[in-house]
Amino acid sequence: MSDDSQLIEEALAGQPAAFGQLVLRYQDRLYNTMVRAVGHADDARDVVQEALVQAFVKLETFRHKSAFYTWLYRIAFNVAASISRRRRRTVSVEHAREAAGEEPVDRQGGPSEQIEQRERSRQVQQALAALSEEHRVVLVLREMEGCCYETIAEMLDLPVGTVRSRLHRARLQLRDQLKEVLTVDR
Repeated sequence: MSDDSQLIEEALAGQPAAFGQLVLRYQDRLYNTMVRAVGHADDARDVVQEALVQAFVKLETFRHKSAFYTWLYRIAFNVAASISRRRRRTVSVEHAREAAGEEPVDRQGGPSEQIEQRERSRQVQQALAALSEEHRVVLVLREMEGCCYETIAEMLDLPVGTVRSRLHRARLQLRDQLKEVLTVDR
């Protein structure tokens, strides 16, 4: 399988199929991140589609200073911010939970365990959706995508210290919102 740099060079040389391989490589990951970041599946699809179009059009501006996915995510983040500013709508907690879906349920447990797991999952999704966008995005990138602080800083065009403080605040807010759930399990 070709690495990203080779595919980018091929796409720039007039081989659109090379860009198609990049799309196949990253579209699902980008969508999954965006659905959690924007809180709605339809908005996430719009963001990913627009980001991929912009990435194709602006491909010659990619300078290989970061990973291609980092650059692509930055485009998607800017598209999401632009769409959010245009719509200025709030996403209901219930709607965000439905859009993000439920976490997989362990089929090994009994019915009562499955019900408890679904309820915990619902509460976590609800708490995540209640975070501000700036905190939710940082938390999703770090905890669900596994990005390092430096990559998140580059993706969001923020200082690393800001990423760390937003992540800390996001974790505190999430913990406070889930305090009831955590004390029930103990």
